[in-house]
Amino acid sequence: MKFPERVYTAEEVKTAKELIEKGHRHRLRVKGSPEFRRKVKEALRLTKTAKYYDFLRTYIKQIVEIDGFSQLRESEAAVWLNNYAVADSVEAASYVIQKVQQMKDYIEGRLYYDKGEINAVEKRIEFLETLKNKTKNQAVKKRCREILKKWVESKYF
Repeated sequence: MKFPERVYTAEEVKTAKELIEKGHRHRLRVKGSPEFRRKVKEALRLTKTAKYYDFLRTYIKQIVEIDGFSQLRESEAAVWLNNYAVADSVEAASYVIQKVQQMKDYIEGRLYYDKGEINAVEKRIEFLETLKNKTKNQAVKKRCREILKKWVESKYF
């Protein structure tokens, strides 16, 4: 059984879920300009440091550069990112992990909008805490603390 090209119909979602349960991991592709690919690779390095890279490859097939709004494209198992979203590698990595959690919820049939967004943001915060604790890079630790402080001060959490 091959991972579906799209993850849109009930049958495609079911196939994707079955393969993931059997341990399927995507060969993650990054599509975009050389500068975009370089910045995404920096963010991906941080997901590896925090040990979230396999989680990412489980649910996401590709990360694509776009000119519009950054977003999860569930039917493509892709995260679309603009250049602003990848300017800060810590923010980019945590945003991608948030979208991975949304994709996981989508495949597992849980609501991934409305209250599902809370789960995704909680995963993002968990990632930032983990990265802060696992990295040896003091600049990354500092950036994680700054971002986490903003989330704590947010009226939403």
